[in-house]
Amino acid sequence: MNFSDYLFLFAGMGAVTYFPRALPLLYLAHKKLPQGLIDWLGLIPVAVLSALLAPSLFTDATERSLSFGKTELLVAIPTLIFALKTRSLGGTVLLGMLLYWLAGIFI
Repeated sequence: MNFSDYLFLFAGMGAVTYFPRALPLLYLAHKKLPQGLIDWLGLIPVAVLSALLAPSLFTDATERSLSFGKTELLVAIPTLIFALKTRSLGGTVLLGMLLYWLAGIFI
């Protein structure tokens, strides 16, 4: 491939990446969305985070079965309580790392 082929390839990848994100933004920028849709869209980050965390917290990877005694789940519960009470992202991360480290030593 020569330089112009690479340039065309990069421009095409950029267009395919940019336009599907920009077109809805440009189309919906000046429109009033229904409140129900706005509320529903607000739930998407919570659903994605739950879908990412649930398998590692509740299932055993080797057997693919539910396991409620996993170290990750035991550490996640006090970390979640701390996060809800303090609303401190840095403190929550530090506490979670400390608890996971301590659980690795004692459990």
